[in-house]
Amino acid sequence: MPTITAFESSPDRGRGQARDMRVRWALEEIGQPYSVRLLSFAAMKVPAHVALHPFGQIPTYEDGDLALFESGAIVLHIAERHTKLLPGDANARSRAIAWMFAALSTVEPPIVELTMAMLFERDKSWYAERLPMLQDRVRVRLGELSRHLSGADWLDGAFSAGDLMMVTVLRRLNTSGLLDECPEIAAYVARGEARPAFKRAFEAQLAVFKAASNS
Repeated sequence: MPTITAFESSPDRGRGQARDMRVRWALEEIGQPYSVRLLSFAAMKVPAHVALHPFGQIPTYEDGDLALFESGAIVLHIAERHTKLLPGDANARSRAIAWMFAALSTVEPPIVELTMAMLFERDKSWYAERLPMLQDRVRVRLGELSRHLSGADWLDGAFSAGDLMMVTVLRRLNTSGLLDECPEIAAYVARGEARPAFKRAFEAQLAVFKAASNS
C-alpha cells in the first residue's frame, strides 16, 4: 500500500486545494488503497522529510523502494501503471500527458500568481493597480481553454490524468469570481468535482481539516 504525505493542518481550510488532493484523487480513480502520513509545517523541514522532498513540501509518495515528490510526477507515475487514467492508444496517451504538463506549466502559474496576490497583497499600495493585470492573464488562459473544449466534456476524448490535473488547477479560482465569467470552464470543473473518486478524495482531505479543527 503506498503512503502519501499531507498537511496535518491544511492552510486551505478544507477546500481541497492542497496538492495532496491530486494524488488522493488519482488513487481513488484507480481504486488503490493508500495510507496518509500527516505532517506539521515544522515536520516538513526535518531531514527525514527533506530526504523525500528536497523542498520540504507535500505531497510525497512512497511505495516499496520508490519515493517520489511533486504532485504531477506522482500522478503520472500512478497513471502510467493503470489504464483508467491514461488511454491505451499511444497517441492519445501522449496527448493526455501533454495536458498534464499544460495544466502545471501553462495554466497554473498565472492562477497561482493571482491567488497569492489576493491572499497576501491586499494591504499593499500596488494591489488595486496590479489585480486587473493578474486577472486578465488568467482570463486569457480560460478563454483559450474554453475554445479548445468547445462543448466537449473532457480535454481529449475520455477523462484522463490530464483532466484530473487541469480540474485541480482550475479549482484554485473557485473564490475569485473568474469561473463565473466562463460558464464552459465552470461546467468542466463541475464535471470533475462530480466524479465519485473526486468526492471520496475531497471527503478524505476534509476529514483531516475537521479533525484538526476539533482537536
